[in-house]
Amino acid sequence: METFFAPAHRSSPQEIDEKVRLVSDDTIVTGILHSASGLLAILDENRQVVAFNDLFLRDLGVENASEVLGLRPGEVLGCVYAEHGPSGCGTSKFCPSCGAILAILASLQDNKPAEKICTLAAKRGDIYLDIVLLVKTQPIVVSGKRFLLIFLQDITIDHQRAAIEKIFFHDLNNMLTVISVSSELLKKTQPSKLTSDINTISHRIQQEIDLHKSLMLSDSILYKKRLEGINLSVIRKELLIFCQNHPKKGNKTIQIDPFPDISIRTDHTILLRILVNMAINAIEASDEDGLIKIWAEEQPDTLTIKVWNAQYIPEKFALRIFQRNFSTKEQAGRGIGTYSMKLFGEQFLQGTVSFTTSQDEGTTFSLVHPRMLP
Repeated sequence: METFFAPAHRSSPQEIDEKVRLVSDDTIVTGILHSASGLLAILDENRQVVAFNDLFLRDLGVENASEVLGLRPGEVLGCVYAEHGPSGCGTSKFCPSCGAILAILASLQDNKPAEKICTLAAKRGDIYLDIVLLVKTQPIVVSGKRFLLIFLQDITIDHQRAAIEKIFFHDLNNMLTVISVSSELLKKTQPSKLTSDINTISHRIQQEIDLHKSLMLSDSILYKKRLEGINLSVIRKELLIFCQNHPKKGNKTIQIDPFPDISIRTDHTILLRILVNMAINAIEASDEDGLIKIWAEEQPDTLTIKVWNAQYIPEKFALRIFQRNFSTKEQAGRGIGTYSMKLFGEQFLQGTVSFTTSQDEGTTFSLVHPRMLP
């Protein structure tokens, strides 16, 4: 039989019937099929379906189960390239780049689990669909015969979101570059405190975007710290700019005491991010005419920066203040600020982020930072 990639040989209808019976009689296999929450099927050594779970049929809109038995995955899923192969799914010129067939062949050849991403171009009736599937395969033995468990997870939305995020960061970075260059020119041609502040903020936003991009587009939290020696006066100046220009400042008084005249080794962007979040939390929590205090305390090996406001955090909220997605406010997307303080301050800067709160003393958030971050 002809093929452009995977073996073309198929099991006969009689062989498929026998394999269906073997699998159906195995209580362990049927238990797996009934308990699995995703799309799960069992293939024989010729990559043909001999069993599947209910979700597999329901998701594909198949009413008669017998229509699926004996077919290969691409034929069941409606892959537009399956019909181009001389012997169906896996045998066309398009198949060598298919993640599903690569995972299946790898498992059959090595007798080991495999995992691949499959970008499926499917046709369902008159509708064409672009679907992204995570395909996992696992060899099993039933009554002395080898079969293959295949699990399919639709990750199309995740991939679309990732693509949109990449486009967003790319376009945003281009715009910020223009703003940064323009602010630099403005600072030189029309020097003033305002143009200097605009220039500082534009550069800091660009570094913030780089940080977010590293965190959001990585498989895990992988960020290469940019360590440098920075005098605390620089940190204080930039923190003051952000606080004084925050839209919720209103009539609130922000008092930032002079920081110790020392330099620390740190990641400028992350440190400022933590302090800005602490300050914004205090601003948002304070009364309209409230006072926010920020100061720094020097120790032999560490530096502690504190942000205080007069409000008390009730115990039911205080116990979960650093939990991701938890917030005292109801809007979606809240609960990131305090969580990120803890994450960045402890995992990235190897410091300690904590707070104290009482009805008499108000609330103080603290960052203890090593003087020289290794």
